[in-house]
Amino acid sequence: MTTTALPPVIVGAGPAGVRAAQALVAHGLRPIVIDEAARAGGQIYRRPPANFVERAAATLYGFEAARANAVHAAFDGLRDRIDYRPDSLVWNAQGGVLDVLHGPTRSTARLPHGPLIVATGATDRVLPLPGWTLPGVYTLGGAQVALKFQGCAIGQRVVFMGTGPLLYLVAYQYAKAGAQVAAVLDTARLADQVAATPAMLRQPAVLAKGVYFVAWLRAHGVPLHGGVRPLRVIGDDAASRVTGVAWHDGREERRIDCDAVGFGYALRSETQLADLLGCRFEFAPMHRAHLPVRDAAGRSSVAGVYLAGDGAGIMGADAAEWAGERAALALLADQGVAVDGARAAMLERKLDALTGFRRGLERAFPLPRDWAANAPDELVVCRCENVTAGTLRQTVAVNGADELNRLKALSRVGMGRCQGRMCGVAAAEILAHATGQPLAQVGRLRGQAPVKPIPIRLVTQAPADGVSA
Repeated sequence: MTTTALPPVIVGAGPAGVRAAQALVAHGLRPIVIDEAARAGGQIYRRPPANFVERAAATLYGFEAARANAVHAAFDGLRDRIDYRPDSLVWNAQGGVLDVLHGPTRSTARLPHGPLIVATGATDRVLPLPGWTLPGVYTLGGAQVALKFQGCAIGQRVVFMGTGPLLYLVAYQYAKAGAQVAAVLDTARLADQVAATPAMLRQPAVLAKGVYFVAWLRAHGVPLHGGVRPLRVIGDDAASRVTGVAWHDGREERRIDCDAVGFGYALRSETQLADLLGCRFEFAPMHRAHLPVRDAAGRSSVAGVYLAGDGAGIMGADAAEWAGERAALALLADQGVAVDGARAAMLERKLDALTGFRRGLERAFPLPRDWAANAPDELVVCRCENVTAGTLRQTVAVNGADELNRLKALSRVGMGRCQGRMCGVAAAEILAHATGQPLAQVGRLRGQAPVKPIPIRLVTQAPADGVSA
């Protein structure tokens, strides 16, 4: 069977994947949609398990309830016209074949693919601090999943810290749900937000939501501290659990008691699959990361591979919907299917208009540029391999490592179960600081299969639809 005879495949069923599937179905195609989650919606519109007590959309998604409902309804309306494969992780891609793990059965199958839309979304951007490996410390995204998906809080008295819009959103969601939010600690300064206001006014509705979250938290007595430097998570040796957080407010060290911490520094794109597919990467200063290259329509550097949503650059849920549809229209046009050119152009204009606002967000919530300089030598950067900041600095000084994959080979940073998904950002920052190079020059960790942890023992399924791999 030739590649062109194979149905299109969409990896990811968040806002980008859903809208991509909708566009393909509207033009008579029946795509395969592979979804790591049990139900479509992605992280931002994550649905609780099907057998859970139903919770109102307004409770789960707040201001985004209408959009969440629209995305869910759109996907539900497609179910009999697509080949939907939930609970399935694409853990490898090469030679025109995807390796797909079905989680519940621990079985893996090889799926030959034709045109491919990669909509793998994002995960937390992590800059570790002493104590971050203690039980009770979660990323902001992890804390949100616990609340949104399982209907539970990560603790009884929670501190949220880091920076980015997600910091205030998750704090608001926890407080609104009845959890005690002990404090919100933001590394960004008020001056950063003031300076970014003109750019963020390009999306006044989005800015208004952020202002509302901050005002609501203040009105309900949640302490908000800006311009802080997180120092450490404090733990009880006897209980081996979080008991508090210490930070510096610019004048003195301060502490607050808590039994759980949610932290993160905005989001980073999940680019491993694009890497395995051979897509070309370039450094994107706005995102402070190497990202797969794509054109305005979502075409990657590899023919037949299209990129959409936060997996190709953090732009938010609205942009993900537009990018998913635009990528699907590009796929259709490349297959010789007539598409609405005016619609395609309109989607590109909407995506382009968001760029200025996105720059404003980076200005308002910058990644702390002094983090690497202040990271103590004993800080564990890579928890999978127990690699410390001091080990990374010593590897640079003694072995002359000046590129990230060289640092990985000599220190084992990024060789663990997460394949650098959690430690890669921090390792790059330390390497750039230790060598005196710009971040763009130290490179990126190359993607390796499996892109996420998989069981050692797997049941191998027959190739899908009898197609030989």
